[in-house]
Order: sequence, then structure tokens, then C-alpha cells
Amino acid sequence: MHIQPILAALRRHKAGTVLIALQIALTLAIVCNALFLIHQRLSHLNESSGVDESDLFVIRNQWGEQYSTQQAVEHIQQDIVALRQLPSVQDVSASNSYPMRGVSWDNWITMKPDQIGHTSDAAYYTGDADFLRTLGVKLIAGRDFRPEEVQNMGLRQNVETPVAIITKAMADKLFPNGNALGNTFYAMTSKPITVIGIVDVLHRGDVSTWSIKYAGESMVVPVRLAVPYGLYYLVRAKPGQLDAAMREAPKALFAENRMRMIDPKDGLLSFTEIRRRAFESDRGMAVLMSIICVVLLAITAAGIVGLTSFWVGQRRRQIGVRRALGATRRDILNYFMTENLLISLGGVAVGVLLAVGLNLWLVTHFSALKLLPMTYLFGGIVILLLLGQGAVFAPALRASRVPPIEATRPA
Repeated sequence: MHIQPILAALRRHKAGTVLIALQIALTLAIVCNALFLIHQRLSHLNESSGVDESDLFVIRNQWGEQYSTQQAVEHIQQDIVALRQLPSVQDVSASNSYPMRGVSWDNWITMKPDQIGHTSDAAYYTGDADFLRTLGVKLIAGRDFRPEEVQNMGLRQNVETPVAIITKAMADKLFPNGNALGNTFYAMTSKPITVIGIVDVLHRGDVSTWSIKYAGESMVVPVRLAVPYGLYYLVRAKPGQLDAAMREAPKALFAENRMRMIDPKDGLLSFTEIRRRAFESDRGMAVLMSIICVVLLAITAAGIVGLTSFWVGQRRRQIGVRRALGATRRDILNYFMTENLLISLGGVAVGVLLAVGLNLWLVTHFSALKLLPMTYLFGGIVILLLLGQGAVFAPALRASRVPPIEATRPA
């Protein structure tokens, strides 16, 4: 196949050629970045919480009365006893938050009390000696809290706990040499905190993109949050008894105190529901970006089909002359396929530059995004080239069926 006649023909149809090439370029730039964003969102959905999510649920308990710190402590202990007495309940703990809740209590972490700037912004969980066991979090080094280490923290009180359990991700960041256990750090106070335990994974409460750079960095302190507005009860049901436990637990709590409030919509959630809600926006964004990709590819394919069909209609006599001079149907088919390939190559060449430029703009303005891997560019190029060849095949096949007698008809 000689390229020169094809290029000469394209020069006579500059407007249509440039239009289709630009459409291919724009589609490549958007589709590559959209596919990368979809991959990031889907990866987010599969993040490990570090929690044994089966048979675990959370009760958001709010007090209907104002309590002092001591009164709140007594009510919490009564509630935990009431929940533990349920035949379907295995473990109970109380906390200020839980993984994938949607928001986090964070503490800036420094390695020295007078350090300017923070080393980490770790998620902050309060928990008692039952916290790790109830959540099913894996302790990989050190020890759990002892009951006597747990301190009460009332409203507007700041408890300076001397010990903490941190995640492996946080330990690796604070102590890259691997000597986290027994060492100290500072969490917005001048009192050092000693690392007594390291857990494998404990997801942050926050799942938004801004906290990606602190992914997996969480700490648990031996504190019982005893505030008048309430807290979260983390409840592990016995295996296979989650539904029964979720039915019985609110009844048991109301039997202890009818003045409490448990939101019928958000106050009682299984961890399956918590995970679904946490990543609902990521799932929606992935679906939206997928629809955008499909629509763009469909519009580009339709544009190629339309333009090629128009050109075939314009060139019927020219095609008939070529057939009369000995060109086979395969020659005509190859001509239009090659013509489209040349337009597509020009489009993807510009599209690569647009894709990289768009990605750099996104990375600059949205810090959570990453640089576009080359595999997405190569994949996008292959998709656009195959799309172009597939779209042009039908009109090219129709052109190949133009009979030689068309050469005898007036132009």
C-alpha cells in the first residue's frame, strides 16, 4: 500500500481529517486519565480495615441527659455489662470512633516536643483492654493494654497517656530503623508516649482522598471517653449470630436507660454497611467515569463512521475508476483502513501530549492524585487505534463493494 496517495487525499480533506484527529486526541487524554482514576477508586474499595469485619457492629449511643465524667463512666460500664450478658454477644468495647467511620480524630505526631512541623497525622482511637480483641485487630509486636492503664477522659479534658499501640505503617514512618517498640513520640503534648504494641493494620476513620498520604497511620490510646453526649459501642457477635445480636443489643441498652438515643437510621450499623457507606462516593465516581469513557469512545467511533461513510459517498466514481483499472476489493478495503490508521496515529500523538498535560494539571491541583503510569498511555493508544480500525471497517467494506461500472457514471 502506497502511503503518498493517501496523504495527498487527506490534504484535500483537511477539515474532516483534523476534526477526527483532534477528537481522537481529546478522547485519548480523557480516557487515559479517567481509567487511572477508576483504578485508584476501585483500589480504594478493597482497602483492608485491619478489622475482622464479620459479626461486628457498631452502636452510636447518645445520652439524653447531661452526665458528669464519673456518671458517664458508670453508665458506660453498666451498658457494657448489659451487652456482654446477651447470649449472642461475644465482646464489647467503647471508643470515640472506629475504622472507616467517614471522619477521624487525628493527632499531629512529632518526634520531639519542640519539633516544628509534624511527622504524621495519625488517626486517634480511644480504647480499653478489650478494644483490639473486640475489633479482631492483629497485634504483631508488644502487648495489649492492661485494665489499670485505662484512664477516663471527660468533656474538654486532655488526658496525657504515657503509652500507645500504633500500626505498622505508623511505626515504619516514625521509626524507619524498625525500633519502634519501646521508643517514644509526641502527640500534641509535651509528654512522651511510649510504643507498647504494634498492630498489623488499623484503617483510619477518614477515607477521603486528602488523608491518602497518611494511609494506615493510626494509634490507640488506653482512654475511656466519658463525655455527656455519648460514644460508640463496638460489639462483636458470636459467629453466625450477628442479626440476633443487632436486634437484642438496643433493647438491652434501652432496658438500662430509656433516656438514651440511638438513631434508627445511623445508630446501629453492621461493619458490612459501614464499609459500603464509606466507599459509596468512590463507587459512584468509578461508575460515572466509566460512563464518561464509554460515551466518549462511542462518540469518537460514530464520528469515524460518519466521516468515512461521507468520504466513501464522495469518492464512489474514484473508487469505480480504481476498480476498473484493476484494484481488488481488498485494495479498496486496505486503502480506507490505512487512511484511518494514519489519522488515528496523528490523533494519538497529540493525545499523548494532552494526556500527560492533563495528568500534570490534576496532580498539581489535587495532591492525592498520582502521576499517570505509562501503561495507561499505551493501553489508551491501543484502544483508540483498535476503535478506529473497528469503526472504519463497515464503511470501508461498503467502499470495497463499489462496482467498476461506477467509473462510467458522470461525476
